[in-house]
Amino acid sequence: MRILVVIAADQYVRNLVRTGAFDALEGHELSWVASERVTDLEPLRARGPLVEVVPERAARVRTYANLHNLLLAGMRDPGSFDPPKAGRVKEVRPVALDLSSRESIEDGVKALGDVPVDLLVNNAGLVTGGLLEEQELDDVYAMLQVNLAAVIQLTRALLPGMLERGRGKVVNNASISGYAYFPAASTYAASKAGVVAFTESLRRETKGTGVSCLHLVTGGVDTDMLDETQDTYGKHLDTSGWDSVPADEWAAKVVKAIEDDDDILGPGGMTSIAKLASRGPGFLLDFIAGRSFSREPKY
Repeated sequence: MRILVVIAADQYVRNLVRTGAFDALEGHELSWVASERVTDLEPLRARGPLVEVVPERAARVRTYANLHNLLLAGMRDPGSFDPPKAGRVKEVRPVALDLSSRESIEDGVKALGDVPVDLLVNNAGLVTGGLLEEQELDDVYAMLQVNLAAVIQLTRALLPGMLERGRGKVVNNASISGYAYFPAASTYAASKAGVVAFTESLRRETKGTGVSCLHLVTGGVDTDMLDETQDTYGKHLDTSGWDSVPADEWAAKVVKAIEDDDDILGPGGMTSIAKLASRGPGFLLDFIAGRSFSREPKY
């Protein structure tokens, strides 16, 4: 049997030797593609021809393409799961995972057993908004748990396996609110700013390990959550000019960003102006917010 193996870093080679995987491949006709980061090619050449040396990002893309045959979809009620149409993965498997508490996340991770997770996408979220003094404190705590604490806990739980295997990617949905801090979004913006800070810090922390991080500066996406967000903010904020994109269009951009091993995916459209303004003088966002916000309720 002919097998083409893609090696993205030296740690991959060490893992093949340490785990005995090289021995398990005996009897097969092997060939190799290695990234420019692999410094010792002799263990590979000893077991088959080296076909190509490619940039590290290209090696990672090929590795993801070979690995992602199973998609685990975390949800509170796997019994209600409606399987999507067949796509680029061979199997979509629902798993019980409730992000509402530390204990439920621990139980959900334990239930995964020894299934290796090489791509983690933290996409769940809750919305809070309105004048701060009018927001329910229980709702704020629940939102911070799902939007930020759960992201940190789940990443912490799955990161050691990625580091041991020398490969992996963490994708966190940060939202434009993680950059542009508009009134009536104080608590939600705080949670998403935390996601940006966490992801960027971890990205620098894992540099050179084979594990990388991507945060999504998501704008308006045509989902039920966008409707909920507009309802939540609309009492005090003019949302009529908000951009929105079809969910499948945004999903395709996310997939490409993962395959390209990007660190950040911007929102595009008019929303990108808000992101740009957030990194400029504060009066730019003050001006935009001043035109759209009113402390007096609109309805």
